Amino acid sequence: MPRHHASDLAHRLAENAEAVCRHYLSNGRRSGRYWIVGDVRNAPGRSTFVRLVPSTKGPPGKFTDAATGEHGDLLDVIRESLGLVDFKDVAEEARAFLAMPLAEQRSRSAKPVPVPVGSPEASRRLFAMSRPLLGTIVETYLRGRGITTLHGTGSLRFHPRCYYRPDDDGPTETWPAMIAAVTDLDGRLTGAHRTWLAPDGTGKAPIDTPRRAMGDLLGHAVRFGVPGSVMAAGEGIETTLSLRHAMPDMAMAAALSAAHLAAILFPPTLHRLYVIRDNDPAGDGARDTLIDRAVEAGIEAIVLSPTMEDFNEDLCHLGLDALRASIADQLMRRDRLRYLKRAA
Repeated sequence: MPRHHASDLAHRLAENAEAVCRHYLSNGRRSGRYWIVGDVRNAPGRSTFVRLVPSTKGPPGKFTDAATGEHGDLLDVIRESLGLVDFKDVAEEARAFLAMPLAEQRSRSAKPVPVPVGSPEASRRLFAMSRPLLGTIVETYLRGRGITTLHGTGSLRFHPRCYYRPDDDGPTETWPAMIAAVTDLDGRLTGAHRTWLAPDGTGKAPIDTPRRAMGDLLGHAVRFGVPGSVMAAGEGIETTLSLRHAMPDMAMAAALSAAHLAAILFPPTLHRLYVIRDNDPAGDGARDTLIDRAVEAGIEAIVLSPTMEDFNEDLCHLGLDALRASIADQLMRRDRLRYLKRAA
């Protein structure tokens, strides 16, 4: 859409700023010249301020989140509150809202259509609400794990305040999180994985279960690169990214658990699969099941074993050169020449 069309929509929404807020940010309330709410995803709270009337600070329709520094206009409010991705969908929603009679704008529920907790649709909304990882504490976290090869990691994003419900039914908390998209072989998002992080990104959040997955996971994975005839598959995101740090041109997939690794689906182009093994009984079981399935499908399966417990430990404690050396003899010669060429 041309920029002036977007500006026109934003201006028309700003003329009805309070109605927009009542419609899309129903968990907030008016306080003087502002609508106050937890965030533009309609969470309860008081950290986000949407200007409702013109002032010396600017025109109506602009918001600022004092907790995260996020800011924008009412088109951004519509996008985030509904979990929309494409701007054409945001524009269509804005036009539909502006076409309503004023009474309907004020009375109609502002909440997005509810979806089941943990469903694929909930996963899609969560991923859409997140932002690219570069320049965020997700990048800080990964670099702290020795992972600095971050190109092609569009399946990973950052959410500044991701909900966390404790296992003991305690009060819901919010923590920054790394959000990973789980996709099928056609690239459709079927689930999401959350890794809650410490606010400075120096490690995981100090909570009981800092990793959780949601959605439809069986057979699917968090994917890095497009597989051709060769790919590698492992369990954890950090473990898989560590091996990818040594071989950045090889497509890889993280299945998120040993059980899901054993059940991962094979791309139709695949001829050779490298199984990224963790040194534990669950990893051995997943390895054996996956190898049996691959052989039955006519795919050559080769195990890559770490020196320590997993490849992230190898990367962090032994270094990149040692990791490359340890996998060199485990690769087919043609793959060693192709994928380890940067080690020369």
